Amino acid sequence: MRLKPVALTLLLTVAVAYYVYVPLPDAIQEPWKLMMLNAGFRAASQMATLKAWLGLDHYIRSIRQSTEGFEGMINGLGTSEPGGGVMPGVKVSDITFAGIPVRVYEPPAGGEGHLRRGLMYFHGGGWALGSGKKGSYDAINRMVSDELNTVVVSVEYRLYPEVHFPLPYLDCLAAAKHFLSPEVLAKYAIDPERVAVSGDSAGGNLAAAVAQEIAIDDTATVKFSIQALVYPVLQALDFNTPSYLQNQEIPILYRPVMIRFWLQYLGADLSLQPQLLVNNHSSLHHSAITPELRSRVDWTALLPPKYKKSYKPLVVEKGSQGLAKEVPGLLDVRASPLLAGPEVLAKCPRAYILTCEYDVLRDDGLMYARRLQDAGVMVTNDHYEDGFHGCFSFIAWPLDFDVGKRALRGYINWLQNNL
Repeated sequence: MRLKPVALTLLLTVAVAYYVYVPLPDAIQEPWKLMMLNAGFRAASQMATLKAWLGLDHYIRSIRQSTEGFEGMINGLGTSEPGGGVMPGVKVSDITFAGIPVRVYEPPAGGEGHLRRGLMYFHGGGWALGSGKKGSYDAINRMVSDELNTVVVSVEYRLYPEVHFPLPYLDCLAAAKHFLSPEVLAKYAIDPERVAVSGDSAGGNLAAAVAQEIAIDDTATVKFSIQALVYPVLQALDFNTPSYLQNQEIPILYRPVMIRFWLQYLGADLSLQPQLLVNNHSSLHHSAITPELRSRVDWTALLPPKYKKSYKPLVVEKGSQGLAKEVPGLLDVRASPLLAGPEVLAKCPRAYILTCEYDVLRDDGLMYARRLQDAGVMVTNDHYEDGFHGCFSFIAWPLDFDVGKRALRGYINWLQNNL
């Protein structure tokens, strides 16, 4: 007996709804839009997993191909090609800084003798995905350049699986040093007292690490005056902070996915993921993780009570033997800027740190804000109670969210007043 078209349509609708639906907190606005976005990412991930299992392509390369479709929606608005787009007055050039590909955004020339702001931006994507030349990153950098009369340099650092830590960091550091050289600043008419470094997610990690290195480099004649970090990922010792537990099933960055990004970045075996989920990699058995080092990521002391709630710290007595050695770079401050000592943080530029309530990385940002403040650094923490990871990048139709637009406007306003 044939199913009637209406019955078949109903069954398909129910099946799609079942695949798309995920429970979300009431505070998250536009929930169905986030569910649809998440379903797209999940479908891309599942297809990439199948292709990798069949030996057709690398998992990450497949994900990149799929996500280009999302970026294409935004690119279709005319924001990705040099010389065109929503800010026609902004000049766009694809060149290299110290051999590293960069895209430079220059605002319309002002009067003679008027110096401009400068900003270096590192895009997010788990050190494996994304490009500053596409989608919302391109649109945002054009907007910042135009509105704030700023020369923006977006860095195309190398990604996993082609490379892993420390090469992405070294790419960003080399580009930053080139940007900060008096000759380059003069070429672009940039005020050396008004230069920022910024980034989101994994890019926020790179921005924080580069800001630290430049701050303590006595040979650097020009240093960044501010750092602007958007939901940065800053540590890999504790994957059981309150935000990791509270938001482990909140789109679009799930806790196992963030751990996978870390393992990929650090060049470690992905089979170690279950060990990191339960903090076996940072057990008391590992003597290299001293009490002083642990205190730098101790959320019980660094988080305000409202974020700690009823969560308890997970400190393992004895983890897997030699696990720390299997994850190279685990304790390297260039990979985990939250581990930097107070003497380093004290030299860092004043900071803007954007955090979202429904983000596994929320506590990384909050802890870093507290540690910078304790070291005497001025910090502005812009916290979005209805925000989720990635919202800063979702500002153009059809992937636009009100919280993303508010977050971007808050970021630009802070730069306007502080850079």
